[in-house]
Amino acid sequence: MISEYVRLFKARGYMKRNLPFLYSWHAYVGYELDLYEAFKKPKTIMEVAKEHDLKEDLLKRWVEVGGVIGYLKKKSKERYQTVKKFMVPSSKHNPRSTGVLLKEMMELHIPTLIKYPKMMKTEEKEQFNQKEHGMVVAQTSSLLEQLAIPRVMKVMKKAKPKTVVDVGCGSGGYLLKLSQKFPKAQMLGIELNEDVAEEASKNCQKQKQVEIICEDVHKWSPEDKVDFVMLNNILHYISPNDRTELFKKISEWLPPKGTLSVVSPIHNSKHGGQFSSVFNSFFTAFDNLYPLPSEDDLKDLANTAGLKVEKMQPVIREGGWYQIIFTKLK
Repeated sequence: MISEYVRLFKARGYMKRNLPFLYSWHAYVGYELDLYEAFKKPKTIMEVAKEHDLKEDLLKRWVEVGGVIGYLKKKSKERYQTVKKFMVPSSKHNPRSTGVLLKEMMELHIPTLIKYPKMMKTEEKEQFNQKEHGMVVAQTSSLLEQLAIPRVMKVMKKAKPKTVVDVGCGSGGYLLKLSQKFPKAQMLGIELNEDVAEEASKNCQKQKQVEIICEDVHKWSPEDKVDFVMLNNILHYISPNDRTELFKKISEWLPPKGTLSVVSPIHNSKHGGQFSSVFNSFFTAFDNLYPLPSEDDLKDLANTAGLKVEKMQPVIREGGWYQIIFTKLK
């Protein structure tokens, strides 16, 4: 009898802990099909189904869930309307919508983690496809920029660099904001993904002091010394051995007292242990993605490359995201 109560207790616990997933699922579907925008004004399920060519029975279930969790509200004459707009993602047509975070989680992270039992029994791992997922990952990384850029600006204000290189610049968000704040600094963004590099070029086209190139950083070197180098959210794309070589290479780019700014989750950090452990679980499931560095790993990289760790400060505590500042010793 006691064992049955324990079994029931565990089952209820799983149900309660999985309840937040319902909100994420509803928001993801709403973002992907632009349904919150469709119900911006009170409409019937039939009207929205016809306007967007959707299956009415499935839309009805989505609407019912929205009513239960408070994202939609029933109005008169079977009409429903989006409420709690602060809680739901904005339209998919908005390039700054938080919905891309849900898209990455639902289409990339969760499907990968679900494959863990099979992968643990075989030698096969996943392959991260840059062409397929690169743009979405770049967009989700841009969400971090809003919190990280003020910290980078603070370091740049002190360093007063004349030249800046952003390694793995993504869609150019850092370079765009930094070039507006520091218009006299010449800035270069290096991006491996061709589509993302094109997007960065478009985003920064009005900033004459910014150049974007599509190159492999392991095969590229600047003609002259670079005062300030950034590595934002890319260490998990680089194997531990290649990180050592990259840090050595960047150290050669820098003049004495030059600055390297890194933004990355840190494994086993003081803050955000839950998220950083999940990130590591996700990255390890791929043959071409790599575990996050620990604080000791970063210090070892610095020592090997002739750099000094000046500061490690959290950017998003709950996510384990940090900014790490290095300076060139000689």
